[in-house]
Amino acid sequence: MKQVVTVLFFLISGTGIFAQKQSFDLATYDLIQGWKKQATNQTIQFSKENTARGSYCVITLYKSIDASDNPKNNFDQSWEGLVKQTLGVNASPEMQPAATENGWEAQSGYAAFEKDGNKGIALLVTSTGFNKAVNILILTNTDEYEATISKFLESVSLKKPVGKSINAVKPVEQRTVRPEATVSGKFKFNITNFDDGWTSTIKEDWVEVTKGDIKVLLHYPNEKVKPANTDVNVMCEAAWNVLIAPRYSNIENYQLTPGVLDYQRPYYAQAGLTDNATGKKVFVALFKRGNTCWIEFITPDKNSFTQHFGLDINTVNYYSDSEIWSKLVAMNNYNKFAIAATDFSGKWSDHFASNTFYTNVYTGLSAGMSTYSSSQYFEFSSGQKYKWQLVAANSYGGSSSFAHAKGAGTFKVINDWQIYFSDIEGKPKTYDAYFTAIKGSRILWMNDAKYPGSGIFTGFGKE
Repeated sequence: MKQVVTVLFFLISGTGIFAQKQSFDLATYDLIQGWKKQATNQTIQFSKENTARGSYCVITLYKSIDASDNPKNNFDQSWEGLVKQTLGVNASPEMQPAATENGWEAQSGYAAFEKDGNKGIALLVTSTGFNKAVNILILTNTDEYEATISKFLESVSLKKPVGKSINAVKPVEQRTVRPEATVSGKFKFNITNFDDGWTSTIKEDWVEVTKGDIKVLLHYPNEKVKPANTDVNVMCEAAWNVLIAPRYSNIENYQLTPGVLDYQRPYYAQAGLTDNATGKKVFVALFKRGNTCWIEFITPDKNSFTQHFGLDINTVNYYSDSEIWSKLVAMNNYNKFAIAATDFSGKWSDHFASNTFYTNVYTGLSAGMSTYSSSQYFEFSSGQKYKWQLVAANSYGGSSSFAHAKGAGTFKVINDWQIYFSDIEGKPKTYDAYFTAIKGSRILWMNDAKYPGSGIFTGFGKE
């Protein structure tokens, strides 16, 4: 957290109000003396109010949650739930430079808000690492606490989760991969045997993950799933009618989870059904949370599901810990397949674009907008040759700046999970790499192998 610097807060010498180190979940921080402290299972909160001036500051440290390996996406999800939905902020946050420390990448941004007559600034810091995200939200309407805020952010350090490998997104070496194809396609590996007993197989409309008598379907994006809003009942009904109902009959005991205090809203429905293909009665649960796909769990009965995934819908309530979803969310990571040199041909591209709306910190008035866009291309040809280029443009205040980088050479697949390029920005580079399956194709994910803990994978789609 020491590297997280924003235009809101400047490093000021110690004020003497910090005391001994404290721990909460994965975070260690300095206790703020003289501030009100409130603790729950999910948060640690410090607050200070000056009633004479009408000023206040609230610092909330949230318990870590399961997350993707994309820090910006995790920040966006957190902003949506903690700031936009809670405070009614419609403006995009003004982002600050990312910072990396001890395998964690911190994304931070802020925006002005006004709710129930109260005005202020909301600053969110989202740190991503080891498939976890940790959030710190700061709300204030004054600069008189800037020293305390800066010192608190400096004091926060995050540790590696117990039992998590540094490169959690890369399959471990003990996994064996078989080249048998279950779908007709252009890629070598269509089955992955994971060392924990799960087997993933690419199917036409989903990735099928199996272990014993348990089957989990990772559904590909489906344009027919069109909910009218984000209400749990509406979302689940829309997905259930498209993904589940056509393959089953004789529905019994259809249930939804109640509303849950969780910034990444879980969508979950379950029922007893008859499988039309086999005529057998099964228990089916449909689930989605955060960046996961729609995940379908199929077990012989409800008890089998509860014993394996640890979730009993009848025990879920508004204050349930977000950890109850962790085993369900983890299944999303089994859409992962090895690479082969023969998989790479033609052009693969990655495109990104964003708008940033600036707000004056003191007045809350608009201070303009900037637009950033970039495109990255790999073009593979015979003889294991490639061409690579990156183009980017940034516009602000009526002026634009452009950047361009390129390289060319030869590539080789070092092993099932790594690829080497002879020239990327003037030097050779090795990437950790894997495929995820989508309907009819694949997405290639690559991360600089020198920084395996960064979790910054870039996804390339084949054109």
